[in-house]
Amino acid sequence: MTRAIRRPFVSALAAALLCSAAQAGDWIDQRGEAPVRGDAAAGAAKAAVCVACHGPNGNAVIPAFPRLAGQRADYLYGELRKYKRGTRPESPMTAQAAPLGDADMRNLAAYFAAQAPTPSPAATPAAASGRGEALYRDGDPARGIPPCQGCHGVDAAGVPDARFAAWPALRGQHADYLVARLRSFRDGHLADSSNDFVMRGVAATLDDASIAAIAGYLASLPPQAR
Repeated sequence: MTRAIRRPFVSALAAALLCSAAQAGDWIDQRGEAPVRGDAAAGAAKAAVCVACHGPNGNAVIPAFPRLAGQRADYLYGELRKYKRGTRPESPMTAQAAPLGDADMRNLAAYFAAQAPTPSPAATPAAASGRGEALYRDGDPARGIPPCQGCHGVDAAGVPDARFAAWPALRGQHADYLVARLRSFRDGHLADSSNDFVMRGVAATLDDASIAAIAGYLASLPPQAR
């Protein structure tokens, strides 16, 4: 049964975190940005180097790397911008994004968004999936954990609202990647945009077991092509 999305909590949390982050210096405000448009064919010509980590057509085989196929173009473009700025923790993406122009990033985002995603091969224990689904849909008010669906959609495929276009679809994403990502938010390593500030506040409420449960649930969902 579909539950109502709890956006008021998310909006209040975002406002509080953005106010506190405003003094932190230069950051990307992803609220209300214009939709990302790009040339998928041009992106395909630039994507050959991405295959080493993200797999053919963006379907990563190694679970530590995110699946890009079928991901939202607005989100992919936003992530490339952050890596290009050099404010993300050092990774192979730092060097890969450095020479990209704005058109390159838009084209790559359009290309990967247009690819068909494949299911994650890793099995998820039913217990973890059930606990993860409850946290994703309802959160845990007693522990201050907000529901994930407010920004990522009831079905984890993203909210069909332009104001949430820069938030990623999560269904079918690799659990190992999601665990690492949530821990990075919780530990304060990702703080380069308005979306990052919101996720830092959310992840701060999660212990390792909750992170694993949410990641396992999302990985168990079949990905959805756009």
